[in-house]
Amino acid sequence: MITVNVDPNLTKYLIKAKISTDGVVEKPDVVGAIFGQTEGLLGDELDLRDLQKSGKIGRIEVEIDSKKGRTDGYVLIPSGLDQVESSILAASLETIDRIGPCKAKVEVENIEDVRIQKRHKIIERAEALYKRMSDSGKSVSESIVASVREEVEKGEIVTYGEDKLPAGPAVRDSDSIIVVEGRSDILNLLRYGIKNTIAVQGTNIPKTVQKLSKERTVTVFLDGDRGGDLILKEMLQVAEIDFVARAPPGTEVEELTYKQIVKALRYKTPIEQYLSMRGMSEELKELTEKTATETGQKQVKRGYEEAKSVVEIRTSKQSEGEKKTEPPQKTPEKEEPAPLQQIMEEPEDVPGKVDLSNPRAIERKGANLAKDKLTELYNKEGNMIGSYQVSEAVDKILEATDGDTIITGGVISQRLIDVAFKQGIKNIYGAKLGHITKKPTEIRVISWERHI
Repeated sequence: MITVNVDPNLTKYLIKAKISTDGVVEKPDVVGAIFGQTEGLLGDELDLRDLQKSGKIGRIEVEIDSKKGRTDGYVLIPSGLDQVESSILAASLETIDRIGPCKAKVEVENIEDVRIQKRHKIIERAEALYKRMSDSGKSVSESIVASVREEVEKGEIVTYGEDKLPAGPAVRDSDSIIVVEGRSDILNLLRYGIKNTIAVQGTNIPKTVQKLSKERTVTVFLDGDRGGDLILKEMLQVAEIDFVARAPPGTEVEELTYKQIVKALRYKTPIEQYLSMRGMSEELKELTEKTATETGQKQVKRGYEEAKSVVEIRTSKQSEGEKKTEPPQKTPEKEEPAPLQQIMEEPEDVPGKVDLSNPRAIERKGANLAKDKLTELYNKEGNMIGSYQVSEAVDKILEATDGDTIITGGVISQRLIDVAFKQGIKNIYGAKLGHITKKPTEIRVISWERHI
């Protein structure tokens, strides 16, 4: 590579010519041949000596190398002439046929516009300077925005309950809450406007969260790692969970973008369905038994209250009737009310048949089916058409005919509703509703917890 020192005020073009000789020559021989063999060739106006004296031609640079009796190299001539004159001068170099005592050949490779090279360098340098300036300004701007946002978000975090857990400001009033692992998760959710959050601060679930889970609809938003699984198992033992949302595998809630958070919460899964999908059979069994037990206790309590009110009404009516009919001279004899147990007694269930007009009978059947994880299909008269495992029920019902009512001990899923509609079934009863997006008006869907 040849480096040429040129005057930036005078040089416009750079003539580059390749030379080769059949003998050994030196640099002074090359320069002498250029001046000597072009002298008088182009007239006085383009004479190299005069041009160099006036500064229109710069210092001629020669770079040659001799090997095996031959010499090859380059000649560089800086020119301050215009394009036409520089081209004529370059063409004259190719008339040189001898350098020193040797035959020679000169071939012009190109004429470079020095100003274009300078422009390219200016553009490249300007781009680098602009990028550095832009990055610096952007980083300062982003730093200010991030600092202000972080301070605002920190100000929004509150402490909630006797355990003083970090939480979003809406956790006090919201009907549903999102349970996350730590404070950083809450900060990330606050950044995107999700404020009904509370953190458990580890796998030891605080009493505050346990209490809230019995009063609110709970969505557990888990990290996509083993820690998320541990928190879920602990929550299942001491709290009530309605839905599960999960960060993508290997990521944490505090790292998620707005799109990932919205997607995870939009596709949250009912807890029974989540456990079934994850193959957590032991946890699903315990949850089902727990749900069935709580449902049975609620039924007994409700029945007791109803029976108690019936006794009070009957006793009141009897007292009023006796006051109207008793003789003034006789002491009325009070009729003892029927025993509470006798009033609460229901007709015994007939195997293979359910009184579909009796909600209590349907609930009793549902509680029994929940224990055995069964789904049963009945006709209009309440006679059982088939009894199936919950996992196989949808496929079996597709094969059945004359069905009118489904009673399931599992979750009422969207797929079960779709199959029921296809088969002309009018009623579905179950312990709990899954994620239902559409329900035909022709079907009545009833759960022990919620009615549609």
